Amino acid sequence: MRRLAPFGLVAAVELVGVALDNLVLQWLAKPLLAPLLLLWLLRPGAGRAPAGAARTGGRRRFDAFALGLVFATAGDVALLLPGEPAFLVGMGFFLGTQVSLVVAFTRHRRPPVAAVAGYLALWALANAALWGPLGALRLPVLGYSLALCLMAAAAAGVSARAAAGGALFLVSDLLIGVGAAGTALPGHGLLVMGTYIAALLLLTTAWAAAGGPEAADRPRRTGAGRAARRDPAP
Repeated sequence: MRRLAPFGLVAAVELVGVALDNLVLQWLAKPLLAPLLLLWLLRPGAGRAPAGAARTGGRRRFDAFALGLVFATAGDVALLLPGEPAFLVGMGFFLGTQVSLVVAFTRHRRPPVAAVAGYLALWALANAALWGPLGALRLPVLGYSLALCLMAAAAAGVSARAAAGGALFLVSDLLIGVGAAGTALPGHGLLVMGTYIAALLLLTTAWAAAGGPEAADRPRRTGAGRAARRDPAP
């Protein structure tokens, strides 16, 4: 857990920056969130791996999940910039994150059918509710939110911790969508960043606990019951 202390410190700085609306603190902290988790994930001896699983120089292989963190870094930087074009670029990078995570998670284990059905229903309801207020952002949000919901469903097939991370990622981006539609809740920025930071942490530690890149080398398992197994502490 001590090795995650740098991430915790940067996350705290980011949340203070958001609370104070201080762009300097946000520029210092936000672009470091995903890279710090990536370094933690790829460190030598990270997580647990099956005997004989391939490693590179004692480190985990760079896999689809790691690629998702790279996309998240680019998206975080883009969303620090003002204007709708930067927002759309950031959404495009985070689409890369969601697709990468779906690939990683589904190679590990098929998602529960109930999770897929539930998240698709939520996708339809949320887009129906926001369709009018979103205006020109309707179609980009429609496509991105579909990938987001599929990621959350796929995360439910990895573990309970991953499922919580996927759900929080969805909550964070749903709050962004609500804001883009013209409705800002009290403490909106802190809610968005708090749920996003927690989502990144939960997803990354869950992926490490599942075996990370080596998880895709194992035979894919099915069944919602196994997805709810307990994760070892990071």
